[in-house]
This record gives sequence, C-alpha cells and structure tokens, in this order.
Amino acid sequence: MQKTRLGRTDLMVTRSSFGALPIQRISFDDAKKILLKAYNSGINFYDTARMYTDSEEKLGYAFSDIRKDIIIATKSVATDKKTLLEHLETSLRNLKTDYVDILQLHNPDVLPDPDDPESSYAGLMEAKKKGIVRFAGITNHRIKTAVEAVESGLYDTMQFPLNSLSSDMDLEIIGLCRKKDVGLIAMKAMSGGLITNAASTFAFLRQFDNVVPIWGIQRETELDEFLELENNPPVLNDELWEVIKRDRTELAGNFCRGCGYCMPCPAEIEIPTQARISLLLRRAPYEQYLSDEFKEKMELINKCIECGSCKNHCPYGIDTPNLLKAQLQDYNEFYATHK
Repeated sequence: MQKTRLGRTDLMVTRSSFGALPIQRISFDDAKKILLKAYNSGINFYDTARMYTDSEEKLGYAFSDIRKDIIIATKSVATDKKTLLEHLETSLRNLKTDYVDILQLHNPDVLPDPDDPESSYAGLMEAKKKGIVRFAGITNHRIKTAVEAVESGLYDTMQFPLNSLSSDMDLEIIGLCRKKDVGLIAMKAMSGGLITNAASTFAFLRQFDNVVPIWGIQRETELDEFLELENNPPVLNDELWEVIKRDRTELAGNFCRGCGYCMPCPAEIEIPTQARISLLLRRAPYEQYLSDEFKEKMELINKCIECGSCKNHCPYGIDTPNLLKAQLQDYNEFYATHK
C-alpha cells in the first residue's frame, strides 16, 4: 500500500484512505468487519466526525486494540473553545482513545479569530497543548475560505472536495497546499456517488502526490474495488479522459453534491438523495428508486414548509427548495414511464 507524507504533520498515510461517514448506516459488527479488512489490507488513515452519528463509536469498537497502529482524524462543528473541548471529550470516549491525530474544524462559514481566547481555534491549541490532539486541521466546501485557511499558516491539514469534476479554480488549492506544506485530504472523491467510474477519479487524483482521498466506504464490495485500484493503479489514459469529459458534460452546473449539511429537514425530506434524484436515476441502477416506499419519501417534498434552513446551510449556495420541486417533477415523469 503506497503512502505519502501528509504535509508538515509528517504523518505517512496511505494514498487510499478511509472515509468513515458511510459506516453510520450499517451495524457495528458489519462496520468492524469492513474496518478490520481495510486495516489488514494496509489502510492506516481513517476520517470521521462528531456529527456522523455513531461513526466514531464504530471506529472505537473496531480499533481499540490497535489504536497505535492507525491514524485517526475527527471533526467538530463547534464555534467556541468550550464546545469544541466538550465535543473532543465525547470523541475520545467514542473512539476509545486518549488522543486523536488530527482534530478538524468542520466546515466553518468563517474562520475563527486566532486571537480570541474563547474561539474554536483557541480550543484546538489548548487540546494540542494537553496532548490530546496532535495536529490542527480544518475542512471546507468553499474555495475562498479554504484558500484563506491554508494561507493563514494556522492549520496543519485542509480537507476539501476534490475529484475528476473539480474546476480549475478548486484544483489550485493543490499547489497552494504543497507550497504551504499543508496536508491535503480529498473528500467527495466520488462526488457523493455521482461519479460511477471509480477508476477515472482515482487516476485523476493520483496525478497529485500530495492529495489523500478518503474514499467513503459502506460495503465490503466498495472496499474491494478501491483495494484493487490501489494494487493496480489505473493510468490516466485517453479512455479515462473520455469518461471524465462525459461526466463533466453531464454534471455541469449547480447540482447537489450530497454533502448533507442541509440536514436534518423538519419535513423529514431526505434532501441529499432527493435533491439529486434525476442524476441518480440516470447514473445508477434505478430500480431501487421505484419502490412504493421510496416514492412516498419523494412525495414528502410536497410538505416542504419553506423554512429556508436547507438553503441557508448549503455550502454551494443552491436554492434547495426549488431544486427539490424540480426533482420531484422529473422523478414523477421517470416513474410513470419506467414503473
């Protein structure tokens, strides 16, 4: 398993690493089986978050006996020192460890004031001083904020969405992180499931030796696919470039990335799925979306209360309520012709 240096942390992490958001959707025993298989296959870096329901607990359940052999990053959405330290205390308990390797500020709208003694950044520094956090990181979906964070010199790592669909502007952060010696962790490497050819985005990201994708893995078959790609890395040849070009054409524009920051929805709409259903119907096996149960979930869009919470929390500035209405119309048309 190839490894690379994660910026100035000097941590040597596997170039294919494990995004642990999806394991919140499976049982503890199934998660343990997948996580231990990943570890035994050589993967040493695992990324989770305080807000990923029981993801941290499942990592603790699987890895408590081999903690020193792996690298763990988690996140907190706290905006002040007190709350961040409380979140960290919970994370340590869930992970069954007395330290985390990287604690990341989770997608802040604005960067905290490093001179404010009660800021979340101050909490990071106190945790480092206590030895319960080794390195300070940050995540973001907004390129302007991400660049500002890297240029500040305050953070050891940056986690940012990067994949074969990334714009030239977004890709500039790769060179900036290299220049500033900031470890660069790539989230959304499969664009929330919209990229269906894993080899294409794998090969695209493998061009950059300072980019560490954290592949979101829920099923053993998904893990097997990435392990095979790691064992036999695909070359970014003309054939894969054609795949990427088609994806960029089909997924151009303002589409939902499925990040989930719009949740929870008071009307119980499953926004990350339903706001991009037209893409999923055409880019994935669609039969699962034509069940009576799923159709009932889609109809919840009609019960949207126009609270604006999803729109206000979308890091991509999408008008989510109107997008949902358009998706429901498209879904109903598809349902009528394919059911």
